[in-house]
Amino acid sequence: MAATSSRTLRLLSLLQSRRHWVGDDLAARLGVSLRTLRRDIDRLRELGYPVEARRGVTGGYALAPGASLPPLVLDDDEAVALAVGLAAAASTGVAGLAEPSVRALAKVVPVMPGRLRRRVDALRAVTVPGSWGGTSRADDVAPEVLTVVALACRDGERLEFGHTAAGGTRTERCVEPYRLVALGSRWYLVAWDPARGDWRVFRLDRLTAPRGTGGRFTPRRPPADDLVAFVRERVSGGPELHRVEAVVAAPAAEVRRRVGWFLSVEDEPGGRCRVRLDVDDLAWAATALGLVGADFTVVAPPELAATLRTIAARFTAAGRPPPD
Repeated sequence: MAATSSRTLRLLSLLQSRRHWVGDDLAARLGVSLRTLRRDIDRLRELGYPVEARRGVTGGYALAPGASLPPLVLDDDEAVALAVGLAAAASTGVAGLAEPSVRALAKVVPVMPGRLRRRVDALRAVTVPGSWGGTSRADDVAPEVLTVVALACRDGERLEFGHTAAGGTRTERCVEPYRLVALGSRWYLVAWDPARGDWRVFRLDRLTAPRGTGGRFTPRRPPADDLVAFVRERVSGGPELHRVEAVVAAPAAEVRRRVGWFLSVEDEPGGRCRVRLDVDDLAWAATALGLVGADFTVVAPPELAATLRTIAARFTAAGRPPPD
């Protein structure tokens, strides 16, 4: 009976660690047959855990949301991470989370074994939060925004949201979220932006209606070993870099001959080429593309289109005959 109870707890832990399990994989991890696995699943259901079963080639088992929060099974590292995370949430600028975090912390820490409480105390003692110094206003982040983004990072799910830049420009983004970073009084998302072909940092209080797309992706190698330092460098007040990409109606050799010293140029079918460059001023990118000597189509970023229209209007006005 003890072995059965231990296996049931192990099964619950596995179901909580991943959104979906194929039956064969789950049985192999537990070292049991599919028939025994089904009995264990039924036992969890009797205890109130809503385990869904799906048939077919992609079938398997998933722990579904229930009407109430059932007891969670945490290993040592997860329990420590939960306690430290609750302590951090209690002191950050997330709207409405400080008081619930303190209450949850008061419930979690007392029931921990002594060895885990010592680890929690040690981690809290040596953790230094990223701080800019001086006074800074805490911009509240809605808890549901933080939750949606965190789940997308955990599950490797593409994320869509509206983003408002510091200058007020609003764009729609679809990214591959990697990690959340709490720095100073703000939360930041580190994500790969396929449209820009680069890693980007987004302030969570500037995100609107984040939502998972259901599409999965294979996580890339992170942009830095120290993500806090990476975020700090990106948001330290320096100019924002733009990854510009365009398709030019000319052979790569011709474009390389004209402006190849500062553009990355690759051949495309049909006598075309694709150019890329990183700039901190989109007007400079427009000038560089104008020097290629051929028609071109902008792939990214979308903000470049407005810059091109402004420059085109200015050049058109300059080409008119001067007044008498």
